[in-house]
Amino acid sequence: MRIVESQVGDIRRHVFAEVARLAFNGGNYKQEISDIPFRIIKGEEAKYRESIFLERAIVSERVRLAIGLPLRPIDEYAAISKGIEESVIDEKYYDPPLINIIKFACHSCPNNMYKVTDGCQGCLAHPCIDACPKDAISFGPHHRTVIDQDKCIKCGRCKKVCPYGAIMKFDRPCANACGVDAIGSDELGRAHIDQDKCVACGMCVVNCPFGAISDKGQIFQLIQAIKKGPVSVIVAPSFVGQFGPKATYGKLVSALREVGFNHVAEVSVGADLCAIQEAKDFIKEVPKELPFMATSCCPAWSVMAKKNFPEIANTISMALTPMVLTARYMKKRHPKDKIVFIGPCSAKKLEASRKTIRSYVDFVLTFEELAGIFEAKDIDVSSMEEAQVNDLATAAGKGFAVGGGVANAVVDVIKELDPDREVKVSSAMGLRECKEMLQEAIKGSYNGYLLEGMGCPGGCAAGTGTIQNSRKTSVLVNKAKQDATAKVATENQYANKLEVLEEMGKSKNTL
Repeated sequence: MRIVESQVGDIRRHVFAEVARLAFNGGNYKQEISDIPFRIIKGEEAKYRESIFLERAIVSERVRLAIGLPLRPIDEYAAISKGIEESVIDEKYYDPPLINIIKFACHSCPNNMYKVTDGCQGCLAHPCIDACPKDAISFGPHHRTVIDQDKCIKCGRCKKVCPYGAIMKFDRPCANACGVDAIGSDELGRAHIDQDKCVACGMCVVNCPFGAISDKGQIFQLIQAIKKGPVSVIVAPSFVGQFGPKATYGKLVSALREVGFNHVAEVSVGADLCAIQEAKDFIKEVPKELPFMATSCCPAWSVMAKKNFPEIANTISMALTPMVLTARYMKKRHPKDKIVFIGPCSAKKLEASRKTIRSYVDFVLTFEELAGIFEAKDIDVSSMEEAQVNDLATAAGKGFAVGGGVANAVVDVIKELDPDREVKVSSAMGLRECKEMLQEAIKGSYNGYLLEGMGCPGGCAAGTGTIQNSRKTSVLVNKAKQDATAKVATENQYANKLEVLEEMGKSKNTL
């Protein structure tokens, strides 16, 4: 989750902008891609790390990942341009793995380790020594205590009793942020991702303070598609505020058209349709066929649930996600267009690469990647003219962007369809909390409930591909909900007209 701007974020967006320029300008791709690290990391002295050569090497790998290329092996030579010519295509899905660790950028952070800091006063009471059950703490230089890591069992008693708070627990930030415990260490102490556990939530990407983790991108291939055209855009409802407080939906539409996109639609439309379907499924299935039902719109949550709790996989709603429903809507209106989803989420990239989704969603970009494209085209969203737009979504659909919004939208539809039914709701944000909720559900604690899971703490507004502070985004999303004329998903004018609702039963969510 993004709290403050950082050098890591700046470098990421510089990389995205340079990759976009490379794609728009064409020419000698092999030479141009080799020049990018020197344009981003200028001069002769290192600014962030011990060597400017290391800085450029890391940027080189970031560039490759942004193009969708694999990391190069460390122990053999390969040019930064390796594979670039094969990537000059107008469609490409992600080659696994989606989330990658640039090993020589990793700081090999200590994980689950207690250390005595300079705050230690060498006090006479030394409660830390007395509290340690393994005699792992002793006096060191300057009468300050030290911890023998070979003896330490990580119980944390020393930390609890220190009167000065001088003992700290160190956790590897990426591992601490991973809600599915997919991050461990390799033989050199560097972070390593267990891809069998990873659900591509991307929380490790935004929580690594050294910028050593990155997901792959499709910017390069998308721009090739724009050149051939037509390409239409569907935008997640968490777009509000991402490109500045004055960047309204109308201005964003103008900016997207300036880039070269054909048509634009807000994914809130698909969110309304998703809410209606999940409400109908809940009424039909709970408790007759299922003890409870869980929402389906967050792919990280859905994949985590099915990987870790296969015995209750059938309780995850089979409704298609708002992204897919909106893409279907656009494909019906513009069958010749390729469709790009732009949103806050790394996991959506994984969702769109699945065979059942590919015919509807051709590309997935994050808001951060789109910002790079705007920079490459010198587009300031806030200064664009306001485009005439037809806002089709309801407050319910817009509310999918924040925690609790999905469940609220579904419950409101249930109340309309079955006024006498009482619906209990439990929501969780962050994959660890989601796992705890499902563990309780298995025990029977949530029978009859509608469960909402969000992979990112704070919901989609805090997604790993966002730019702005999640709290500000949540406030703006709630304001957009208040300003919406239609409130409940069933008030969407397309709710009972689109064939997409009829097709839901034919092509289920197979995440």
